[in-house]
Amino acid sequence: MRESRGGRRGRREFTPRFDKNSRWGVAHIYSSYNNTMIHITDISGNETISKASGGMVVKSDRMESSPTAAMIAARKAAEEAVEKGINAIHVKVKAPGGHNGPMNAGSGAQAAIRALSRVGLRIGIIEDVTPVPHDSCRKKGGRRGRRV
Repeated sequence: MRESRGGRRGRREFTPRFDKNSRWGVAHIYSSYNNTMIHITDISGNETISKASGGMVVKSDRMESSPTAAMIAARKAAEEAVEKGINAIHVKVKAPGGHNGPMNAGSGAQAAIRALSRVGLRIGIIEDVTPVPHDSCRKKGGRRGRRV
């Protein structure tokens, strides 16, 4: 559906970025230094469409958090979602965060997003949903800190 928009330089055609019949889902990507999990739900987040993790696709424990494992897991989850009719997704990336966890996502997050787009899913919004403490518990190590 095309709309015409007027302006100083005359009228031009405007095409919407996403068509009306695209079915949206949400890809929740949890990426830590030990593993990467991809969980695709419907737009409300209530119904699980597909899920996969780095540990499901590789044999050794040390490879769970690698970008390669994240890519394979994301491809597996995305193909299952496409079979069920999802063709566009919003992405929510989450790192461990909180009181003691790192605030930045592991190495698998970027690889997973790239793999989702390669399968043919259109990506809408990429959002960081890492939990942030509002003045957290006291860190371990005592008053003078950890002495090495």
